[in-house]
Amino acid sequence: MKKLLFLIVFVLPLLLFAQTKEEKIKYILANTKDVNTIQSILRLDSYNPDYKEMRTYFKKMDKKVRKSTQGKIFDRYLDALENSSVGKKAPGITQFDLAGEPYSLQDLKGKYVLVDFWASWCPPCREENPRLVAIYNDFKDKNFEILGVSFDKDMGAWKKAIQDDKLTWKHISDLQHWNNGAAGVYGIKAIPQNILVNPEGIIVARNLHGDDLRKKLQEILK
Repeated sequence: MKKLLFLIVFVLPLLLFAQTKEEKIKYILANTKDVNTIQSILRLDSYNPDYKEMRTYFKKMDKKVRKSTQGKIFDRYLDALENSSVGKKAPGITQFDLAGEPYSLQDLKGKYVLVDFWASWCPPCREENPRLVAIYNDFKDKNFEILGVSFDKDMGAWKKAIQDDKLTWKHISDLQHWNNGAAGVYGIKAIPQNILVNPEGIIVARNLHGDDLRKKLQEILK
């Protein structure tokens, strides 16, 4: 019985994530009356979510699913993604910095800002940090800044990760883990994710990493 429980709790989620996109879509279309299908829509691309694509499949759900509590929450999530998409005004963020003082995205107006959503406990985030450090060092004198928004809940772990990874840019957090206020506003359900904001506060790119981010910065910071 314990072995069966292990398979249900640990193996089944892995199998769901291992599905190809085509398999996920097939499953969604075959289960439009099941409220749990919303999770399959969400998993179409957790790290680079496309609100237009997800809304297309959400609209195919049975009306009872769309009007359920889960459906209403998902609909608000899609609205958050749309409101923080490329071309839109970046929603405001004000949280506390490492000194315990409030700091806002607005404080960096006039610069290109990469808002980096991450956490000390997130392995992909930590793996990305050395590349981000190299990019920051190359562009920090060209009107470019990074604002790290951490989904940590432990102040000590957050500070240690910043020191260990040599992240010398500005950092803020509300230490609310996945309940971080910015998560709801920007539709963040997986990290690392980021948005690139221009000096006027308009989002010009979303979820660029490594060479893709470097190329974008070379293009706009001539």
